Amino acid sequence: MGTLTNGTTTIPYQHDTAPGLDWRKAGRTDLDPILKDCVILADAGIATGHPHAGIPDGTRLIAISDDKDPKSAVLLMSRVEISKFFDGVITGEFNEFRASEDELRAATVAAG
Repeated sequence: MGTLTNGTTTIPYQHDTAPGLDWRKAGRTDLDPILKDCVILADAGIATGHPHAGIPDGTRLIAISDDKDPKSAVLLMSRVEISKFFDGVITGEFNEFRASEDELRAATVAAG
C-alpha cells in the first residue's frame, strides 16, 4: 500500500497500475474528504530495461497519473523531462490550459 499526500495530510492510497508508490498532489486540493480532482506525482525509482532508448538504466523516473481513477494509466517521465515541463509551467508557457477561478469554484462545489 502506498500513500497520497497534499503536503498537509497523508492517507493510505493504492494505485492499481503502480502499486506501492507514495503519491503527492497539490496543496490546493483536499484529502478530507478526498476530492478526486488532481494530477498526482510519485517517485517511481530507477529505470531498468526501459523500452525507450532515451531512458537508459539508472535514470530516475517520476510517475504521473490522475487521482480520479486508481486504474488509470501511469506516465513515466525522467526527472529531466519533468523539470523542463515544470520550468515551462513556472514561466507561463501553459497558462492557456489553466482553469479560471469560476471553473475552480464550480469543480469544488460539484465534488463536495
